[in-house]
Amino acid sequence: MAAPEPLTTLSDALRAAIARLADAGVPDPEVDGELLAAFVLGTGRGGVQAAAIRGDVLSPDDAARLTDFVTRRATREPLQHIVGLAPFRHLELRVGPGVFVPRPETEMVAQLAIDALRAAASDSPVAVDLGTGSGAIALAMATEVPHARVFAAENSVDAFVWTKENFARVGAENAQLAFVDLAHAFPDLDGTVSVVASNPPYVPDAAIPRDPEVRFFDPPAALYGGEDGLDVVRILSGVGLRLAHPGGTIVIEHGEWQGEAIRGILRADGWRAASTHPDLTMRDRATTAIRP
Repeated sequence: MAAPEPLTTLSDALRAAIARLADAGVPDPEVDGELLAAFVLGTGRGGVQAAAIRGDVLSPDDAARLTDFVTRRATREPLQHIVGLAPFRHLELRVGPGVFVPRPETEMVAQLAIDALRAAASDSPVAVDLGTGSGAIALAMATEVPHARVFAAENSVDAFVWTKENFARVGAENAQLAFVDLAHAFPDLDGTVSVVASNPPYVPDAAIPRDPEVRFFDPPAALYGGEDGLDVVRILSGVGLRLAHPGGTIVIEHGEWQGEAIRGILRADGWRAASTHPDLTMRDRATTAIRP
């Protein structure tokens, strides 16, 4: 009679996973290892840590699933693609191939838009998110400023599949989604919008993103913005002037070295009070301006 296979403890499996992810250059191997184990076990990261301390044993199926997920993550496939979800502020958004994975730095961009929307002198202010991708900024505005009306535009077929799913998942009745070219979005809202927000593609065409998760898995249409990275920003400036009412705000995410150039674009188009804002790491990541 064959001897039974030795049982795998969660703590042993985690040590092996973390070592493999570290060898693959994953930036936070311990965090990712624990999050993958949490996904397998249907619990949170704290639950995984508690189970490891208790000496819990993995079932053969769970051990095999964890090994498979760690193998995928070691290829630098984004963690969010593997688990199918990306946290964003208080939301969990469905993501996968074809849509840009929302980043923590975009939460600050959403905060700028939310603050401007809350300050709008209207009982029912209007906001627009151009190039909404997963819907992160639009759905954050809609759920955190429930008296606002939020309109989101996306023009990528691959991304729109995920956007629709997230709008249905969140179920914000004050948010509307449209598949439309950004340059011609929402003409019926011209002159009525309090906040125009966007996280556009802003990587220069010749630049190569450092992280494999970005370089190989994020859709190029969500990354590259022309020779200087600002082609879409130039479109946004004009569209924002069309949409915004006097005193309305535009909020644009960008690379940390692009603030000065974007302020110049906005000022040349007639926006006022252009200002660039740092994220929590003190890198300039968003620029705002006011429509005269």
